[in-house]
Amino acid sequence: MEKEALKELIAFMQSKGFIWGPSPEIYGGLAGFYTFAPLGKLLKNNVEEAIRKTFQKYEMYEVECPTVMPARVWEASGHLTGFTDPMIECEKCKSIFRVDTLIEEFLPEQTISGLKNKELLKIIKAHKIKCPTCSGKLREEIKQHSLMMRTTVGVDIEAYNRPETATTTYLPFTRYVDFFRDKLPFGIFQIGKAFRNEISPRQHVLRMREFTQAEAQLFIFEDQKNEFEPYNDVKDRELPIWSSSMQKEKKQPAFIKIEDAILKGWLTNRAFAWTLYIAYDLFLNIGIPKEKMRFRQHQDDEKAFYVEDAWDLEIQLNTFGWTECCGVHDRSNYDLKQHSKFSGKELVARDYKNNKQIPHILEIAFGTDRPTFALLDLFYEKRVKGEGKTMFKVPYKLAPIKVAVFPLVNKEKLPEIAQQIHRELLKDFTAVYDKSGAIGRRYLRNDEAGTPFCITVDFQTLEDKTVTIRNRDDEKQIRIKVEELKSILTKLFEGSKLSDFGKYIN
Repeated sequence: MEKEALKELIAFMQSKGFIWGPSPEIYGGLAGFYTFAPLGKLLKNNVEEAIRKTFQKYEMYEVECPTVMPARVWEASGHLTGFTDPMIECEKCKSIFRVDTLIEEFLPEQTISGLKNKELLKIIKAHKIKCPTCSGKLREEIKQHSLMMRTTVGVDIEAYNRPETATTTYLPFTRYVDFFRDKLPFGIFQIGKAFRNEISPRQHVLRMREFTQAEAQLFIFEDQKNEFEPYNDVKDRELPIWSSSMQKEKKQPAFIKIEDAILKGWLTNRAFAWTLYIAYDLFLNIGIPKEKMRFRQHQDDEKAFYVEDAWDLEIQLNTFGWTECCGVHDRSNYDLKQHSKFSGKELVARDYKNNKQIPHILEIAFGTDRPTFALLDLFYEKRVKGEGKTMFKVPYKLAPIKVAVFPLVNKEKLPEIAQQIHRELLKDFTAVYDKSGAIGRRYLRNDEAGTPFCITVDFQTLEDKTVTIRNRDDEKQIRIKVEELKSILTKLFEGSKLSDFGKYIN
């Protein structure tokens, strides 16, 4: 972890109105809870809208399920007994830490996935890892800590806040079958809050106790996985693959055609390969550069016994290095089997032979907070010494505020014209009106907010009804007619490469 980079990024996010916390700040703050401030909430909304559009493009339907479920649901899913993290205590100050996260912070290159508690203790002793709070000695004992947040419904019904959206997505399965008229495969996704009682969350919004999750589930019969027509649309696309065999052979990730990954046996079936591509396309649409992503396949000892294949989409952050931001899993038919067993309800569908089958589930799972943080991490540019400039060069479509409108000075009817332009632009774009301070300072404020275009009303506007439009990334300015503003801005935001924006208004 780059501590100085993280410190500067957090200061930027707090001062410019992106993310505040830990919350509630006036009471000292509680670790793992953060407030998405005005600009941060706009940014996160844009991320979630890109997620929706991507899933909908692949004909997946959105649902919204309850965040609280009775204990029986979580007993069936295995969360009540198996959803735990290893924790360790400091002998001196009594601080408690999550063991695997603690080791990762001290030893970023250490592989710890799948290791038992005894093996984790050996690593702590061998590398003399001490308490990050007081540098005291850590106890030679690891305990399992439940991540479930318990609550009570009514007077005495034991229930839990959901630790993920996936389980609640599975439960209306029989309703889905009716809705889709008994035709599989079909896709369902959900975006909503989840809760985990983390031991000691210390990675800002990468690890929170309350967070927003987005998960998509493809319900599919087992024999449909390799007879999957949509695969043909993506088989020639490339993914940044880092298979388990490549990892063992110390090879670097490489962009490999999906069809070649199938032929090499790295991807288990065509439907799963298609699901992997959706995750990649989604993160591209969010604005993550392809050179900053890789798909890391889980080793056998990392996977749950019922998982047939599992890959993590990792993003290379400036602050935390390679960070897991999405999981893609072939969960077999385990989930529906479990809920059928515990509920006593038959969770099946009829295949083309009219035989009953319990469908398999292919899953894309991630939080929306992490990609939002990733955009801030990757596109925040540090202040240049002597120039006082800090910029947030987020992709234009994801920018919290799209347009800023200024009067050059506050006289000669310039404010009235600027306000009228602002009111018109608000009908189609998130826009701000700013009349305070020197024009250069107003440009700087909006560069820091990530605003792509600034429009200035000046004295020439009074003569020919034109304004200047300034591009954030290269600071170039051109004049355009007021009546053409809406159509030109629309073209600019539809364009794929916007830095040379002159070509859009010829």
